[in-house]
Amino acid sequence: MRQRAGYRRRRRSANLRYRARRSANRAHPDGWHPPSLRHRVDTITSIASRFCRYAPVTEIHIETTTFDTHSMSVGRQLYGSEYQQGALAGVGTRGYLCTRWSRTCAYCGAANVPLNIEHVRPRSHGGSARIANLVLACAPCNQAKGSRAVTTFLSHAPERSAEIVAQLKPSLRDAAAMNSIQPGLYRALHRLAVPIRPWPSKVTSDNRRAAGLDKTHTLDALAVEPLDQGRGDTIVRVPDRVLVIEATGRGSYARTTPDRFGFPRLRRERRKQHFGYVTGDLVRAEIPKGKRAGTWTGRVSVRARGQHSLTTPGGRINVSYLHLHLLQRADGYAYSSRQEAGASMSRKIG
Repeated sequence: MRQRAGYRRRRRSANLRYRARRSANRAHPDGWHPPSLRHRVDTITSIASRFCRYAPVTEIHIETTTFDTHSMSVGRQLYGSEYQQGALAGVGTRGYLCTRWSRTCAYCGAANVPLNIEHVRPRSHGGSARIANLVLACAPCNQAKGSRAVTTFLSHAPERSAEIVAQLKPSLRDAAAMNSIQPGLYRALHRLAVPIRPWPSKVTSDNRRAAGLDKTHTLDALAVEPLDQGRGDTIVRVPDRVLVIEATGRGSYARTTPDRFGFPRLRRERRKQHFGYVTGDLVRAEIPKGKRAGTWTGRVSVRARGQHSLTTPGGRINVSYLHLHLLQRADGYAYSSRQEAGASMSRKIG
């Protein structure tokens, strides 16, 4: 999605340098989310809707909490005016970086040269514009590093690389996303015609401590609803294995395949199904002979000629549709299971 957004920006700005930004003249309705956030709401709503169809769900309990991203970035709880005393209090980004790096290049130590603001983790690899991800770099180092990792670029200077990596902080993208989608998620779940019960995060943490459970998403879900300890309410069963559902999408809507400049290069076929299979189907391949002889299981990428591409643990292989057996139709999600890391073996396992 970031790549496609880059293509759109290039097309809008090419030979139109004086055109006003689209965001300045485009209004969105209340509750609107960009596609990168809307898919989270749609995914959760879709899974909840399936559970309501498959089982007699009478209530949906939600943990309502707001992540304090400022305190999370500092690493401790902030109070009052401390929120106004961050790293950039009373100084700009360039001024802070000049003081932090003594007006020298963070990569080579060059001084008295023009310095650029450099992203340690490149934007193309998911890096943000937080001050913890910025350093000063001279033009030669900035161009030489490009989109490479700083550890790779400074492999000859491990001490300088370690100093730069030490200032990096975990991304707060997921916490900010959850803060943004909570109202929309609450409204979307209300459309399922099932009572919604919101509870503060303090209830979850208190129940988890009382039951002696570790901090995991699965165990948090068990401890959302208030438990009356005086009446004997407690958590007696802990899952041993949990179902993992990952959104994989249902294909691309693009009509053409672009080149690296964003111009159409190939026209894509609109037909999605070939020889009874769709990209994303879970299949079992039984190859009778050849270098790939054996039984293989994985997701398939269909080809019009009938030689479909199968993803296996050892890589991708080409298999004729005659040797495939359908296990599960692609529905936009990938399913797997994993061991629950926080389950206490001293308790009942269910």
